[in-house]
Amino acid sequence: MPLSPPAARERLHLRRVSYEGFRRDDGLFDIEAHITDTKDRDYKLAMGARSKDIPVHQMWARVTIDRTFAVINIEAATDDMPYPGQCNRITPEYKKLIGANLLKGFRKSIAEHMGGIKGCTHLSELLGYLPTAAVQTFAGIRNETESHDGKRPFQLDSCHALAITGETVRVYYPTWYVGETAEATS
Repeated sequence: MPLSPPAARERLHLRRVSYEGFRRDDGLFDIEAHITDTKDRDYKLAMGARSKDIPVHQMWARVTIDRTFAVINIEAATDDMPYPGQCNRITPEYKKLIGANLLKGFRKSIAEHMGGIKGCTHLSELLGYLPTAAVQTFAGIRNETESHDGKRPFQLDSCHALAITGETVRVYYPTWYVGETAEATS
């Protein structure tokens, strides 16, 4: 169901963010992220006037991971920015995230290594959604309802629909269900 009709309004800003997941020939996986911020009219920046035809931000990131979601490599690039020659200087620093794991404290690693003046707000925000994009990349190539090495599937208890006490888990992940059973309620 879409949102309700909005009030009369004028758009001022557009942010587009995309994530793409790829399986590489060498067995690794690339998650590519791209962010573009644009304005609907010419605007002023500290460095002067800018045409609406030039994005405020255009940034890219490619993170290479293995099947355990460990970051093997990372590359970041900034093509359009409010402060040319300054914003783009930080992109090599994102290599500090190599060795982190997308499913084990990745967002904390971003904050620790690239937070505040140690990084770029926009690149760090863009990288913050990589764990979800990586999980979606693996969906369909891994059977997510099966146990892996006897361990509980990682997505359980990650949101309300996947609570181990809920109906979704009872139906689709019965091994891991801990709610009331039909026999217990009769």
